[in-house]
Amino acid sequence: MFYEMRTYTIKVGKVHEYLDHFEKVGLPIISKYTTLVGWWYTDIGELNQIIHIWKYDSLDQRAENRKALYRDADWLEKFVPSAFPMLEKQESKLMYAADFSPIK
Repeated sequence: MFYEMRTYTIKVGKVHEYLDHFEKVGLPIISKYTTLVGWWYTDIGELNQIIHIWKYDSLDQRAENRKALYRDADWLEKFVPSAFPMLEKQESKLMYAADFSPIK
């Protein structure tokens, strides 16, 4: 089991619009391909960031599920055209849980 932490920097003034669009449109689509562990946005420190963590059983599963997501017409037509213009930067980290981690 491993986790992917994605950090998106959103254009100034667009965080709540992005959150709303993701919740209503993006989450139902991406949830067909992976499991959401947590979703946060910043208020102190580096602002206008959204951090989300997704769970995968293997790197192969992640690769296959991401390919399927990128072929999903709803993702490409209903989510991406509105969401991607709101992004400034994207970062992805693959993380493995330590044996003593409460989340494994």
